[in-house]
Amino acid sequence: MNNGRDQSQVEPDADSSDPQKYTFYQRGEHHFWRRIAAGFFVLVPLLATFLIIRLVFGYIDGIFRGDSGLLTRWIEGTPLDFPGVGVAFTIAMLYVIGLLVAAEAGRRAVNWQNAVLSKIPVVKSIYGVARQATDSLVSPTGHQFSRVVFIEWPRQGFLAMGFITGHCPSPIKDGQDLLVVYIPTVPNPTSGNLAFVTEDKVVETKLTVEEAMKIVFSGGMVLPEHMSMPTPFQRVKSPGA
Repeated sequence: MNNGRDQSQVEPDADSSDPQKYTFYQRGEHHFWRRIAAGFFVLVPLLATFLIIRLVFGYIDGIFRGDSGLLTRWIEGTPLDFPGVGVAFTIAMLYVIGLLVAAEAGRRAVNWQNAVLSKIPVVKSIYGVARQATDSLVSPTGHQFSRVVFIEWPRQGFLAMGFITGHCPSPIKDGQDLLVVYIPTVPNPTSGNLAFVTEDKVVETKLTVEEAMKIVFSGGMVLPEHMSMPTPFQRVKSPGA
């Protein structure tokens, strides 16, 4: 019986050392995989950017070079047959087209193109969406939006982010001038709502237009580090007040 008591006393001591060893290895494994994940997420944006640029570069270059390239018969065997000549040719072509569009005749051609393609069934839908997307990219954002604000939308107690696009006089006699606030939808900012409110109905933010657009495109997943929601609802006075 003494032997049994001795074994019962030894076994708990042996078992008590196992959790310590398990915890040590578990911590090491956890540390290792956390560092692997951290390195992975750091490299993903870089690799994605590299792969996309490489894919676009290769696709554009392949249009003009290679076995069935548009310039193959003229540049094959010449010093111009080098990787990237297609991209260089595309950039030069876009530059020339930009010069032509800037001229009066070029603008007339673009207007004629818009008028024709906007009347063809099926084509007008595709062309309209593509044109709307490109117009939103090439338009100077600073000229479209002057400030980023919050307003109570769609009803009291809810805050929506909006862009100040302009001012207009109040339809009410002796009323305050109104701010024109564009409230974009997520994640497509080219559609949204338009609100006409007085200055005291908006909440100022320190967000830039670029930061606000990132929030819209990401559906709120990408938020600036300095962003803080206003205390409901600390409004600012009109500059003239």
